Amino acid sequence: MVIKVHSYESMGTFDGPGLRLVVFLQGCNFCCLYCANPDTISVGGGIVTEPEEIVRMALSQKPFFGKKGGITFSGGEPTLQAKALIPIFRKLKEEGIHTCLDSNGSIWNEDVEELFGLTDLVLLDVKQFNAIRHRSLTGHSNEQTLCLTSWLEKQRKPFWLRYVLVPGYSDFEEDIISLGEALGGNQMIQRVEILPYHTLGVHKYEAMKQEYLLQEVKENTLDQIEHAANLFKRYFPTVYVN
Repeated sequence: MVIKVHSYESMGTFDGPGLRLVVFLQGCNFCCLYCANPDTISVGGGIVTEPEEIVRMALSQKPFFGKKGGITFSGGEPTLQAKALIPIFRKLKEEGIHTCLDSNGSIWNEDVEELFGLTDLVLLDVKQFNAIRHRSLTGHSNEQTLCLTSWLEKQRKPFWLRYVLVPGYSDFEEDIISLGEALGGNQMIQRVEILPYHTLGVHKYEAMKQEYLLQEVKENTLDQIEHAANLFKRYFPTVYVN
C-alpha cells in the first residue's frame, strides 16, 4: 500500500523533540480558515511513495537524530492514511527510530487506534475548545479530538497539545480557560505549544486562485501571546511559544 506525500523537511526542529525528518502527507479532512498549507488539503494531490522509501530516508538520517530526534508525520492529516502508515511505524520501531504523529485527532477507527498505539509521541492540534467556534474555524466538530485526549491518558501515551492563536477566532480568554479546566489534570500532556498566527501561506492561496478568508486578521501582538501563555500556565506546567 502506497503513501501520498506532499513534501519532506530534513533536520526539522519545530515538529517534535530534537532533529527530525518531517514527512508532510497529502490530504486533510479539516478546512481551517488560517491553513498555511492549503495545497495539502486535497486528497487528490501528492506524490505516490512506496513505504520502503520513507523508511530508507529515516534510516539514512538516523545518525543525525541523536537521542531525542526521529521522524514526524504531519500533513495534511496523517490519520487519513492510517492503514498504510501502520507497517511503516512498525518498521521504524524495530529500527529504534522515535516517531511523532501530528494530528487534529478527529478521525477514529481500528487502524487509527493501532497507529496511535504504535506512536511514541502524539502532537495533538486542538484548534478551539468551544464547539461552535471550532466548527466555524475548521468546518468540523472537535468532539473526537477531545475524546482522544481521554484515550491518550488511559493508554499512558504522551502527547503535546498544540494551539494556534488566531486573533478573533481562538484567542478568547474564556475558551482557553475552559480548555485548561478540562485538560489541565491530564498527566500525559508533556507540554503545551502556542503557535502564533501568521500569514506566511497567503501566497499559496493566490497561486491556487483561492480567496484567503482571514485577510483582515493581523498577526498576534507580543501582549496577546503573553496573555495567552499566562492563561495556559495556570493549568499546564510547561508552556512554549513555538
